Amino acid sequence: MAYELDDGYRRQARREGYAARAVYKLAEIHQRYRILTRGGSVLDLGCAPGSWLQKAREIVGPSGQVVGIDLVAVDADACPGARLHQGDFFSDDGRTFLATHGPYEAVLSDMAPKTSGIKSADQARSLELCEGAWLVAQQHLKPGGSFVCKIFQGAGFPELLKDVRRRFRKTHGFKPKSSRSASMETYIVGLGYQPES
Repeated sequence: MAYELDDGYRRQARREGYAARAVYKLAEIHQRYRILTRGGSVLDLGCAPGSWLQKAREIVGPSGQVVGIDLVAVDADACPGARLHQGDFFSDDGRTFLATHGPYEAVLSDMAPKTSGIKSADQARSLELCEGAWLVAQQHLKPGGSFVCKIFQGAGFPELLKDVRRRFRKTHGFKPKSSRSASMETYIVGLGYQPES
C-alpha cells in the first residue's frame, strides 16, 4: 500500500475524502494485522474528526457496525452509517451509549493529549488516555476481538503493555510509516482477546 510521504498524507487524505491523515495509520495497522472483519462491530474512542470511522466503515461494510465517541462533535455526514455520541466515555451517558451498542469485535483509540512540549508530562497524559481505552476494551470487547491504542512511550508503558499481553493471544508494538518521524507515538495492537474467566 503506497502513500505519499510526510505531509503528502494530508493532501492525499483531502483528495480521497478522508477527515484526516490518520486514516493511513489505521489502514497500515489493518493491512498488517487484520484487526477488522467484514460485518464486524467497531468502537472508536476519541473518534474526532472521523477518519478512523470512515476507514472502519469501508472495511466492515454495510452489514457491520461502526460506533464512535468523542468530547468533540463529529460531522455525521462525513461518516454515514456511524453511530456517534458526543461526550465522555466514562460519564453515565457515555457508559450507557457504549453498552447499548456493544459488545465489539474491535476497540480502537487514536487519542492523544494536547502536547505541552514537556516530554514527561505528555507521556503521562498519553498513558492515562491509553489506560482509559484499555479499561473500556476490557468492559466491551468480545472474546477473540482486537484492541488498538496509540501511546507515547515513557514511564508506565512497560507495565501497561505487560497487562495487555496477559489478555491477548498476540500483542504487538507498531509504528506506522505514516506516523510523523519525529512523533513519540506507537500503537499497542492486541489480537485474540481472552477475557478473565
